[in-house]
Amino acid sequence: MSVLALDRVEKIFGGLRAIAGVSFAVEKSQIFGLIGPNGAGKTTIFNVVTGVYRPDGGRVTFDGEDISGWPPAKVAARGIARTFQNIRIFRSMTVEQNVMVAGFRIHKAGLLSAVLRGRRYMDDEREFRRRAAELLQIFKLEDLASEPADSLPYGSQRRLEIARALMLSPKLLLLDEPAAGMNSQEALELEKQIRFLRDELGLTVVLVEHNMSVVMAVCEQIHVVDHGETIAEGPPAEIKEHPKVLAAYLGEESPEQAVRDLEAVSSPRHAKPEEPADG
Repeated sequence: MSVLALDRVEKIFGGLRAIAGVSFAVEKSQIFGLIGPNGAGKTTIFNVVTGVYRPDGGRVTFDGEDISGWPPAKVAARGIARTFQNIRIFRSMTVEQNVMVAGFRIHKAGLLSAVLRGRRYMDDEREFRRRAAELLQIFKLEDLASEPADSLPYGSQRRLEIARALMLSPKLLLLDEPAAGMNSQEALELEKQIRFLRDELGLTVVLVEHNMSVVMAVCEQIHVVDHGETIAEGPPAEIKEHPKVLAAYLGEESPEQAVRDLEAVSSPRHAKPEEPADG
């Protein structure tokens, strides 16, 4: 059974179909790519899956359950977490606090226990601090735990947002352009971290990303949308040569750059998967 499945999903804004009958399925522990030119509908698909938007047609299922139109909090509690195209961190909090705060969405202690800092609340806080430390280590942010979040470089803020999403202990993680703003070395490290999430934590990952080197390196299956419609799906080697995919990307950049991006899989560093990052 697929972890996530979209069946002819549609979303309409003012008569314009932002998503036009998109269908795909993501298998357990798969790293699944969702790509397309700017304005193709990728983030809108994430918003429909996570309950930000209610679909105008079709349905979304998670672990075999129809979650179409569920509110975001219920979707998150069910086991789906996400990051955002535009970074959303608490800039006045420390790096550690930014990760810990997500845990309090699922804490067991009641309001009175929190106000009085009762035993149940203190137990939760200790557990959240322990988990936050583990996640900061995975994303190489442990030495910055006490620093203000807004003091981090852009790429590190991206990693912080992923760590915070993982505090919810999701089964499915949706990453919206996690490599944006990262230099080449940071992007390489991100590739290892995404594999670590699958290989060591057993997560299923759906990746929206414009950095084709990252997409081709980590994704096992790629779904391509353009103007809200599916134009292709397949493994990286097939997608990088698909005529409709090339045509879609040629529309927004030079032919030479499009070919270089979509042939990233031929780079020597993508010849075989890298080892997961040390946890």
